[in-house]
Amino acid sequence: MSAVSDVRPGPRPSLPAALAWGVLAVLALSGWNPHDRMTWFPEVVWVVVGLPLLVLTRRRFPLTGLLCCLLAAHAVVLMVGGHYTYAEVPVGDWVRNAFGLDRNPYDRFGHLMQGFVPAVLTRELLVRTSPLRGSRWLAPLTVCACLAFSAVFEMLEWAAAVAGGHAADAFLATQGDAWDTQWDMFCALIGATASLLLLSRVHDRQLVAVTSPRRVAMPGPQRQDEPAQQVPADHPGHQVGHESVVRGHAQDEQQ
Repeated sequence: MSAVSDVRPGPRPSLPAALAWGVLAVLALSGWNPHDRMTWFPEVVWVVVGLPLLVLTRRRFPLTGLLCCLLAAHAVVLMVGGHYTYAEVPVGDWVRNAFGLDRNPYDRFGHLMQGFVPAVLTRELLVRTSPLRGSRWLAPLTVCACLAFSAVFEMLEWAAAVAGGHAADAFLATQGDAWDTQWDMFCALIGATASLLLLSRVHDRQLVAVTSPRRVAMPGPQRQDEPAQQVPADHPGHQVGHESVVRGHAQDEQQ
């Protein structure tokens, strides 16, 4: 008898592994002669802590492929910002000069990602670990969680400013904007809302694939008390077997 086993499929094993190695490579490059070592570490500490945590829980709680890709992209944004500091990222300088902006916009982009990616992460955790799956409260609570995380991050920046004084200016990346904190949280709000509007359907399909067990038949010995499988009379195999028996009887009669 064949045993049946439930298997929860996740993303292809090669995808998370490739993303993890890619993040490690970018982390090494980011840590090579950064603009300010004291600014670099607080910016990339989320990657240093988060990547091992995801690796350790990959079998017990595999994430969707969409979330894996988004987390890797967010990690790259953090590491690039940590290497150059957010106010001096070259691509941000190019955008500022090309569009005549008053400041390097990479910091704003980073806070958009701070809402865009955690929205999918929060949504996945709520769908898989709470009764909110299919609830109308799922989207509002996801946005609220992202705003709460953004507020906590701003308080961490405030604590760094109090502790470090002018030495924390590169970490804050306010660039002289008195409303920088409010803009950061607003960008996180826009990012979280856009993420839910753009990715919810794709995310739902991948969540079904991850959370629905796939029944796999495992080969095993047939029990003696299990009745043999009957073959219908009109089955091709039955007809072939019948012809073989008739042919055998005819040969016996000729002998």
